[in-house]
Amino acid sequence: MTDPPLERSEDPLAYWLKHQSSSYILIKTSVMEEVDKILIHALKQVGMEASEEIDSIKLFSSELIVEAVVRCIRVIDPGLGNALPTSLPPGMSARFRVGMSLAQSCQDIGYKGEIGYQTFLYSNEPEIRSLLMFLVEKLPRESAQSSDQPTGKSVVLQRAIAAAIKAQLAVPWLPSNCRLPMHCETQSPGAFHSFHVQPLSLPHCTKGLGQKQLKEVKDFQWDILPPVTAQPAHHASVVASILEQHTAELSAAQEWDIEWNSQGLLSRLTPQEYRSRKLNRLRKRIEEQLRSAALPFPESALGGPCSTSDLSELLQNFRGSAPSDHVLTKGTHFTHTQKFTFAQEAAAVTSSIPTGHQSETDIQLHQQEELTSLQQQLQQLCSDVDQLAADMKHMSVTNTQVLDELKHREQRNSEKEEKMQVKKKTIDLLPDSDNNLLKLQALVEASAKRVVNLASQWEKHRAPLIDELRRLKEICSNQDLESSRKLSEIKSLHDRIRVSTDEAKKKEEIYKQLVTELENLPQDVSRSAYTQRILEIVSNIKKQKEEITKILSDTKELQKEINNLTGKLDRTFAVTDELVFKDAKKDESVRKSYKYLAALHENCNQLIQTIEDTGTILREIRDLEEQIETENGNKTVANLERILDDYKAIRQENSALAAKVREG
Repeated sequence: MTDPPLERSEDPLAYWLKHQSSSYILIKTSVMEEVDKILIHALKQVGMEASEEIDSIKLFSSELIVEAVVRCIRVIDPGLGNALPTSLPPGMSARFRVGMSLAQSCQDIGYKGEIGYQTFLYSNEPEIRSLLMFLVEKLPRESAQSSDQPTGKSVVLQRAIAAAIKAQLAVPWLPSNCRLPMHCETQSPGAFHSFHVQPLSLPHCTKGLGQKQLKEVKDFQWDILPPVTAQPAHHASVVASILEQHTAELSAAQEWDIEWNSQGLLSRLTPQEYRSRKLNRLRKRIEEQLRSAALPFPESALGGPCSTSDLSELLQNFRGSAPSDHVLTKGTHFTHTQKFTFAQEAAAVTSSIPTGHQSETDIQLHQQEELTSLQQQLQQLCSDVDQLAADMKHMSVTNTQVLDELKHREQRNSEKEEKMQVKKKTIDLLPDSDNNLLKLQALVEASAKRVVNLASQWEKHRAPLIDELRRLKEICSNQDLESSRKLSEIKSLHDRIRVSTDEAKKKEEIYKQLVTELENLPQDVSRSAYTQRILEIVSNIKKQKEEITKILSDTKELQKEINNLTGKLDRTFAVTDELVFKDAKKDESVRKSYKYLAALHENCNQLIQTIEDTGTILREIRDLEEQIETENGNKTVANLERILDDYKAIRQENSALAAKVREG
């Protein structure tokens, strides 16, 4: 009698389970869509180029799968990924080799799933999603280098540029005449320019100026100052000038940092005070140099300048290079006398020339004699001048020696006078020697007492002074230790400030890049929408979990009730069978009832077994439907068609190769 209710309760349960499984599949599909979006975003960050229409792994083609996997492998292991191509070659055999290489690389990284060339050439959605999730999880996201550096296409481009520059620097340079065609890709064939540098005027920030001066400087920089590229006279000097300017500023900043860390911190001054003190010292040194250079030359003991330029000029004049009449020359009284005498003799000789009509031969002889006599006189005068110069030098040396001797004798005389005064006083004291000795002894004793008194007073003052000195030395040593400790703390703080500044700059760059990316993103979708979707998914999963828990509890209760009813039925049938069997031996009608009872029990067992088989078949049907959906997602038919097409292409390639072999 309880079998029909069991059958009626089984059908709604199966229907409810089927309905809940379909809703679970829908929720799972939405979750997979979100996972696909996250994977695609991560793959775009490592350099994969995909259009905006591709928002699911299902839409990935073989070429896009290969590119995504290779990009991830290059980030995870550059040595392993640089040898892999980012696109599939046209030939089928080459495609198979690329697929095998990718599969081997993924296994080397640590992928444990089933993978082969078919994973990339004839892909299905679950395998590709599992592989991409593994690769994205293997990306070095948590390393310090990747966390500090921004990600995106710009970073990938910068890395590619750096790698290209590094490769070009590794190639040895060759002259243009020695380059082969293979070197044209690595070495530029353009014209060479000399590294000519010209000073540049850059619009630096001017601090410390007034508002009016700052406005004038800004107006000059905005209206009059030409751009950096227009300041050099030649366009080829722009790059060299900019590099030189940047190098100079960078070296100046580094030198200032080194000087400040080594000397500036020890001076215990602020940077502005240290700079001003250094500037004042430099000004004082320049003033001292200028003052020492502006002092007059020392004069000799004779009162004249210690120079022999006049004597040299006189000798030069006597040797034939007489100065012009319009030039005034300096000299001594002897020099002017000799010049005047020589001028008179020359005038006399000139006046003694005969004015009558003489023959040309006599005139030449007379001139020759006069020339000879004049040369003799000139030689005599030159010898006299040399002798006088030597005498002057000797006299100057003698004069210096005499002055030194005079100073020495004056010093000796002063010493002798002091000794004489002492002896004179001693001689004056000799007549009354006894009284003078007593007075001297009294003076000595008074001096000794005064010395003792002063010594005792000094001891009284010395002890507290020594204690004070020790205390001050101890305070000074403590202050030195404290200053050294604070100096080390300042240095460490300075290093931390530098590190923090670098980190702040890096984070500022990351922030700017993220702001730029945020501005480039579509503005129609807000963050709240994504948050709402995530919350809805979480709530649906939570609700589904609660429903699954309720289903499990209902199933347990139902199974318990079924077990209780089955046991009760078995016990009831056993008791009834025993009672009816006893009466069936005596009565024919009871015997028929016993047969009907046995048939009813057997039919009920068959009905229960049929219901259980029906539930099993329904579960198998659901499993088969899920497998069918999975196979449909795996694109089995499309993959088979592609395999057939690839097989035909391989046969055509083999036929072409065989034909080439036969022709060869």
